[in-house]
Amino acid sequence: MATITIAAMVEGGKATAGPPLGPSLAPTGVNIGQVIAKINEKTKDFAGMQVPIKVIVDKAKKAFEVEVGTPPVSALIKAELGLKEPVKEEAGKKGKPGIGNLTLDQALKIAKKKKDAMLSRTVKAQIKEIAGTCVSLGAQVEGKSAKEFLAEVEQGKYDDKLKD
Repeated sequence: MATITIAAMVEGGKATAGPPLGPSLAPTGVNIGQVIAKINEKTKDFAGMQVPIKVIVDKAKKAFEVEVGTPPVSALIKAELGLKEPVKEEAGKKGKPGIGNLTLDQALKIAKKKKDAMLSRTVKAQIKEIAGTCVSLGAQVEGKSAKEFLAEVEQGKYDDKLKD
């Protein structure tokens, strides 16, 4: 069985037959329009973000399968906060402004999107992982520093919302 895997990064819901996909798919003999339509359908929830995808092509049958990864947690946090600009390195450092405030519901939404790609298996651990990324980004969680939020999660303050 002659299968080829083509990996690329595409903007969610906006893949095109141009580079990098078109030139990579052309020699495989699959219908490029169908592949692009399938990629756009599967990535539409990640509009405005770069999404890793893999197109697995069976050259003999001229059939294909599309696997979609998820953007990094940091990109999902920025999207939830409505940020379009890159985050400045000093964001969140002492005396510097943070990048925004993530609610617990937004963090849960991110955890749901990343569930299969995260190392954490419980919702509580996933929320802690997301809050840890907020520390790096300089984002608050639930109106407090991400470190304070992490301490409260550890103490069980949000256990009623963090059930698996």
